[in-house]
Amino acid sequence: MAADVETIVVGAGVIGLAVARALGQAGHGVLVLEQHASIGAETSSRNSEVIHAGIYYPPGSLRARLCVRGKALLYRFCADNTVAHARCGKLLVATQDSQLAKLAAIRETAAKNGVTDLEPLGGNAARALEPELFCVGALLSPSTGIVDSHGLMLALEGHIEAHGGSVVLRCPVERIERTPQGHFRLTTGGEAPGAVTCTHLVLCAGLHASKLAATLTYGDRYRPPETYYAKGQYYALSGPSPFKRHIYPMPDGAWLGLHATMDIGGRCKFGPDIEWIEGLDYSFAPEKLDKFLDFIRSYYPGLDVTRLHPDYTGIRPKLYREGEPVPDFAIHGADRHGHPGLVALYGIESPGLTAALAIAEMTAGMLARRR
Repeated sequence: MAADVETIVVGAGVIGLAVARALGQAGHGVLVLEQHASIGAETSSRNSEVIHAGIYYPPGSLRARLCVRGKALLYRFCADNTVAHARCGKLLVATQDSQLAKLAAIRETAAKNGVTDLEPLGGNAARALEPELFCVGALLSPSTGIVDSHGLMLALEGHIEAHGGSVVLRCPVERIERTPQGHFRLTTGGEAPGAVTCTHLVLCAGLHASKLAATLTYGDRYRPPETYYAKGQYYALSGPSPFKRHIYPMPDGAWLGLHATMDIGGRCKFGPDIEWIEGLDYSFAPEKLDKFLDFIRSYYPGLDVTRLHPDYTGIRPKLYREGEPVPDFAIHGADRHGHPGLVALYGIESPGLTAALAIAEMTAGMLARRR
């Protein structure tokens, strides 16, 4: 007996939509199932929308390779599909002499990742570009940019539909089973509870990926990785932006600091901060800003705190606990979990937006080998 659908993608965030587009282009009949009432309702719509250059990530890692490849694909896709974006650039800044060695090390890492356009600047040269900035040295990244994530997702959805696929909203997937015929059977809830079978399955469920993957039975040698939640708040600056480019302080472990980013309309915002949480909670705690004010003033001494106001919160799916080493993206195929036709993606956080089209390219390639 044939499956109801050839290929199902669970999750209509930017990753799921990009994967569905790539599979449709490769000839798959694709159905995307999304639990919310709109596409990109979680991580994809609650981030900084930065197009990353690929500077920080360990050379050879999926994060590094997919970010650099995805950046090129993303700029091309945005240009071809009139998605609002800009190569606004970024200044990665050292605010103390003791940070200059770290700045040089970051440049070396970036070069190993294929990011060879970074320009080292002294403090005066950096301030000539951004007069409101304080630093003793900086790296200028001209290939860092900004994108309208909502416009991007709408364009991806259009491509899916153009290739005969569709996105079904308000359709949460509650359980996954393997049928005797070798298909995947998905039990769905929401407004139209039921079940649907498919030959190929891609889990792009973001914050819910581990929980959903755990409903499927595996052999003794595999367990889906755990997902942990890291909440971040963003604070918007009313009035004119003091900067034309993104401003990033020195990273603090896995956290890139409370940086300043420009959105596609030129508005300046600061964030995200970080708080490890047990469950999904998008509430805003404005009093937390107080402990970050000195951090922001270390590179923006002219900050007028009366212009700052709460903007939004986001939650990232992490594959590690606070204080643990940062693992790579987890993109598991049959060689890991033992289920031919299944690709499961876990912990796709930053730079996931930038890497989305490259992740999709990789995922489609993993399933192409079975067709």
